[in-house]
Amino acid sequence: MTLATSLVLVLVAGLASQLVAARLKIPAIVVLIAVGLALGPISGLVTVNLAPSELSELIGLGVAVILFEGGMSLRFAEFRRVGKGIRRLTIPGPPVAMLLTAGVAHWIGGFDWPVALVAGAILVVTGPTVIAPLLRSAGLRRDSAALLKWEGIVNDPTAVTLAFLTYEVFALSEGGVGSILRGLFFAILVGGGMGAAIGALVGVSFRRGWVPGHLKSPLLLVAVLLVAGLGNHLQDETGLLAVTAMGLVLGNMRLAERDELLHFKEGLTVVLVSSLFIIIPATLTADDLRELDWRIAVFVLVLMFVVRPLTIALVTLRSDVPKPDRILLGWIAPRGIVAAATAGTFGPSMVEAGYPDGARLVPTIFLVIIVTVIAHGFTLAPLARRLGLTTGAHNGLLIVGASRFGLELAEALRRLDVQVTVADGRYQSLQPARMAGVRTYFGEVLSEHADETLAEAGVSHVLAATDNDYYNALVARSLGTEYGFHRSFQLSPGEGTGEKRALTFERRASYAFDGRSDLATLDAHVADGWRIHATRLTKQYGVRELIRRFGAEAGSVPIGAVDASGAFRLFSPDQRFLPAAGSRFLYLGRDKRSPATGAVRIVDDAVAGEES
Repeated sequence: MTLATSLVLVLVAGLASQLVAARLKIPAIVVLIAVGLALGPISGLVTVNLAPSELSELIGLGVAVILFEGGMSLRFAEFRRVGKGIRRLTIPGPPVAMLLTAGVAHWIGGFDWPVALVAGAILVVTGPTVIAPLLRSAGLRRDSAALLKWEGIVNDPTAVTLAFLTYEVFALSEGGVGSILRGLFFAILVGGGMGAAIGALVGVSFRRGWVPGHLKSPLLLVAVLLVAGLGNHLQDETGLLAVTAMGLVLGNMRLAERDELLHFKEGLTVVLVSSLFIIIPATLTADDLRELDWRIAVFVLVLMFVVRPLTIALVTLRSDVPKPDRILLGWIAPRGIVAAATAGTFGPSMVEAGYPDGARLVPTIFLVIIVTVIAHGFTLAPLARRLGLTTGAHNGLLIVGASRFGLELAEALRRLDVQVTVADGRYQSLQPARMAGVRTYFGEVLSEHADETLAEAGVSHVLAATDNDYYNALVARSLGTEYGFHRSFQLSPGEGTGEKRALTFERRASYAFDGRSDLATLDAHVADGWRIHATRLTKQYGVRELIRRFGAEAGSVPIGAVDASGAFRLFSPDQRFLPAAGSRFLYLGRDKRSPATGAVRIVDDAVAGEES
């Protein structure tokens, strides 16, 4: 098989694995490693005909891009909130974890001390490429998520640097612990400082318009690779620290294109992770897998059930990290691409340096990755819920604009156990919603404060429903990048706006409901006594019959549906769907019982208690 064919096969297999994992709602790395093993040592379809040093360099460049993207996603606002906990996890955490893991690797895993110490350094990592998707699906509170995210992203380059310095001590010199500490200090001070300086320079050049818009993303990618290379030239494996610092600085600068750049890097990261987790397992051989024995299995279990909890207990001793967060941190530590790539680099190097146990390093690290990803991936959400660290089910609607119709919709959905938040920048406009017991947010929904606050509200859908059509488009498009454009809607500007004068579809969100009703029309209906009703659909009487017999004739406006599991969806002519039998169909209609449908008014005269 040619190199080009192998590359295409890897890309197709990697993205297909991501789709399968997303469909089955399981950690993607589990599928990726299984496919990599199937394509590599099992079937032999994918072979990597590169020298180990060349392959390591290519993998290192991919990991550099991944860690840069992780650094860009870190916000100083998170550090200000939970900085003490982050400092405990990222300063004393790596050396404590390294020494404890090395001891277990030696006394239980049977590794010689040099290889055990390198393994201990590698396993300091906690896999940001694994943590990030798990956090999105688990719905953790922002502070708990910040601790796991910062630990994963900051400790990864630290672990790689520690692994290299430890390898250097045993394979290249006799400098001892002092040499490791001096090298680590140099890497942080010089490598990290260089990365931060170049990140600031790139940010200033973007802000002042020195770089044309169409060149910013490609220039940034080249700059990341350049910084990684310069860092490694100063000292091997320092490049990862440099690009992480570069991403951290650039991500916290006031750049108009920050989100655009971050989304570009996120897409590239998905491709890189998918490819690397196919390529690296494909380099394993049957002989590598035979290196695994019962001692390695016990080592992995002790690592998970003893070393990790003990590490967190020691580094958070007498800290302000809440007990539930300590328990969660003590269990959740999945390893990812950085551990695999680093093991692939140092395992063969340790063998060449005269330490035969290095041959067991790569299969051992892969076993740790597989077991921790499966165990932690399937238990993060249940454990977080049990500890009270989640924001609840993400099945809520954010209504932007405190109008008569907005309040009517909020009250109706709240009575159907759908979480609703009404947001408005005018405090007095929110008073009716607060009096009705509806959760409210006062302020600009596109602010950083709103981003942090609404993360706790279980929001999954957005309806921009103000009297300004262009602001509605701005809000819906902006929030659509977070919640998904298929869950972001705005009200129609009304039939009076000509098609040529209206915003193009690419610059607006999907129109909600029937695609014609604007806010003035909906508010007028509510003022005339119309209310939101619910009708339970059956196999014999579905939404098509309902709309044909009742909706079109009476002028009622379809709103959405809540299915039997409680999941909520809005209607839109741009995103059509048919609610299944057992769903409750919601529509805005006149306040009377319909003999044709049995529609029941769900908004009564009772006023709920204060919840906002």
